[in-house]
Amino acid sequence: MRERTGKTIDVRVLFIALWAGISLLKVAMAARLPLFVDEAFYWQESRHLSWAYSDLPGLTAWLIRLGDFMFGEGRLALRAPFLAIAAVLPWLVVRITAREFDLRHAWLAGIAALLLPLAGSLGLLALPDVPMALATLLCVDAGARLLRNVSDGAALLLGAGLAIGALSHYRFIAVIGVGFVVLLSMPAGRRALADPRVWIAIAFGAAAWTPLMAWNMENAEAGLRFQLVDRHPWAFHADGLLFLAIQGLLVTPPLFVALMAAASRRGWATDSRRYLAWLGGLVVLGFFVLGFFADTKRVSFHWPLPGYLALLPLLPAVLAGWSPWLRRLTWAVAGCGLVAVLGYFAAVSTPSLREQSAAMKWYPSNFAGWSVLAGVVREQRARMPEGTQIVAGNFKIGAELGFALGEPDIPVLDHPLNREHGRAPQLRLWGLQREHRFDRPTLLVVGATDVEYKNLLQRYHALCAQLGPLPKTRALNIDHGAQRYMLFEFDGKPAKAGAACITPAMAWIDAPVAGAQVGRAFEVTGWAFKDGVGLSGVEVLLDGKPVAKAEYGLENPGAATYWKISTDPQHPKVGFRARIDVGAFPPGRHWLGLRLHGRDGSVEDWREEPITIP
Repeated sequence: MRERTGKTIDVRVLFIALWAGISLLKVAMAARLPLFVDEAFYWQESRHLSWAYSDLPGLTAWLIRLGDFMFGEGRLALRAPFLAIAAVLPWLVVRITAREFDLRHAWLAGIAALLLPLAGSLGLLALPDVPMALATLLCVDAGARLLRNVSDGAALLLGAGLAIGALSHYRFIAVIGVGFVVLLSMPAGRRALADPRVWIAIAFGAAAWTPLMAWNMENAEAGLRFQLVDRHPWAFHADGLLFLAIQGLLVTPPLFVALMAAASRRGWATDSRRYLAWLGGLVVLGFFVLGFFADTKRVSFHWPLPGYLALLPLLPAVLAGWSPWLRRLTWAVAGCGLVAVLGYFAAVSTPSLREQSAAMKWYPSNFAGWSVLAGVVREQRARMPEGTQIVAGNFKIGAELGFALGEPDIPVLDHPLNREHGRAPQLRLWGLQREHRFDRPTLLVVGATDVEYKNLLQRYHALCAQLGPLPKTRALNIDHGAQRYMLFEFDGKPAKAGAACITPAMAWIDAPVAGAQVGRAFEVTGWAFKDGVGLSGVEVLLDGKPVAKAEYGLENPGAATYWKISTDPQHPKVGFRARIDVGAFPPGRHWLGLRLHGRDGSVEDWREEPITIP
């Protein structure tokens, strides 16, 4: 790495400065970043300590509990062990590279570990990928050492890496399998595998899987079935082609090309360097192939990270053969990639920016609104009888409210999300899944945006079938309704026989469409209904303020045709129309919404959509 003047930059000093700066920045961001839903559930697991859980082995929960024990409760304390592990990872890359090449290459590889967006952002979230990355580098280091010479230290390092990986995640099996195949393919690897010390290390690592296997044996293989069968379609789909584009963006294009060049180069001079290339390349290639058959609903872009970590020690040697301008471009683009990823987390941590993104596809719903929801729940429960219990509509709400309120045992209703994320068996084991009507005062919190809108009415009817008639609803819109919750106050008394199923209101604005530019005067049309009782009126809101009372009760047979199960007695007269004069509202972006008045006296504000006024 050279400056334009030709003077050599002290890469050691640069690495240390970047490491210190990025580590401190991540600590500051981790203190502000709202809890991701998976983190909240891992926190809940940390309050029910066990060797294994339905979704993961136990290490992630243990680390969270350790953070709370050492630093007190809170987001930063919860994430502290993960930040510490993440801070160690670049130094491990430096150590491996220094042995394989020289110190200059080592510091450059460490800088790459800091700038690689998938690796450089590790630790901001308390996720199993962090200890799994540590386990990967320990095994990579041990494997490279074993190819040179079998020693007690290398075998001990291998055993530690295998054990940490086994306690981190099911996905670590990929690193184990590929690593074993690569060692078997090399004469030096086969000699290493013939040493008893290596097999003692392997046996130690295998034993670390015992808690997870025991949990599965005791629970009808629920975890294995979810990870290996239920969550994956196991049928070919073309979405795997997106892998290259997504990885290219997340790793940054020049760095991705360089890492793939390191994996495919045939001229590596030593067995240990070939081992790094084959291990890293095959892990990335394996996840690329898997992408054509595996789950596409949940996030999986981080799965190839262990492969990139194995390839990082080879990166400086590849870049050394590139022209100076291309090397500078690679480092610059990688730095920009890390800034973009950290910038995303900074934006997620800023309520005003989250609110502005409410109508966008990338709205961070899994980070947003939890503190607001917790405040409303506290306030509403305080007005209810003493001893009122909180029940959550799904595991996300239960875990996030549990963290915010310090109550890890909030009961949860059965919900498709619980099963889709592999959490339903664990909730049942904890005795937190509720399947019957409430026999005492209960505040039920349901996420209206946690199911597709086309399935929302069916979900409300399912709640009626399970819990009886629903009481009046308090609708809570966060970020203009991008996050929307329904709060129901049950008094715990038996329902009246034959009582109708009264659901929250449903609505849609047909015109203007979201994002449209309208005039200073424009017409709003759409439909709205409320099963069981119907609506008495609809108001149109602009930036939360009433601007018109809509003409309600217009013929709209399409609503009843689409919502076949709807029981609103006013069908098909559920359409509305209103003429809006924006008057003194300034030009620019505004939020158009509805206020729906039920015949039972309920009032619900519908979610808002953006429009532009000239």
